[in-house]
Amino acid sequence: MRTTKLTSVQMARFVAHGYLRLDGVVPDELNQQAIQVFDEGIPEVPYGTPLREAFPAGSFARRLIEVPEVAGALESLVGQDPTVDHHAVHIREPHGGEAQPLHGDAIIDVRRQAFDVQLMYYPREVAADMGGTLVVPGSHLRRTNESDTGRYQNLLGQTRLTCPAGTVMFVHHGIWHGGRRNDSDVPRYMFKIRFNPTVPQVRLWDTADLGDPAVAKELDTPFPWYEHAAGRLEIYNRVKLWRALTADDTFDIDYWVTRVSAV
Repeated sequence: MRTTKLTSVQMARFVAHGYLRLDGVVPDELNQQAIQVFDEGIPEVPYGTPLREAFPAGSFARRLIEVPEVAGALESLVGQDPTVDHHAVHIREPHGGEAQPLHGDAIIDVRRQAFDVQLMYYPREVAADMGGTLVVPGSHLRRTNESDTGRYQNLLGQTRLTCPAGTVMFVHHGIWHGGRRNDSDVPRYMFKIRFNPTVPQVRLWDTADLGDPAVAKELDTPFPWYEHAAGRLEIYNRVKLWRALTADDTFDIDYWVTRVSAV
């Protein structure tokens, strides 16, 4: 199967932001079929089912994850043989629903350098009045217990997804997010699958540009909701994760990790 792996710059962007968007990568043919498939329902998959067994060949879900850009991103993030944790179709009816409290999904996940990813697929255009999925960039490495952040209504720099049909977003399991209410006249559909890695998440992407200065620039991206001092902790956490992903214990940004690692 042909895939399009992520570059090092894209991986660094994922490590900094906690998500990666692939706008409009799913062919119209699949987008047109999606609504009927979602309305009929996709059979449940037992937790921990290997991806190659979870969705039958030729099924809608299998064809979705075999889109070259989607398959390449998935392999770059979690490897060739992930397992499926769960999947779900989320539908917000016209002028329906309430805004979800801001939350993270992984209340019992204590891994520091490994992560699950969630694929979020939007078969139709998501316009501003459709609400979309709200995410807080750079929040994924700040540990919370699911709905600890639910008391917060808005954070500087948060993004509410608007996108063309056929967009796929991959998010780190720790990202703070929430579905918004739908104020439009059409239903909003989103299909998600959570994947668990089964191999070390080390240099799984196209590393040809690993030495590109743009990698460090991505990893040093600030976000407006960070407190001045505490924002340095986010850079520290990114560096630790990047060191693990690249098997390079010498990588650093502004000496943040090295200064506290010397013996």
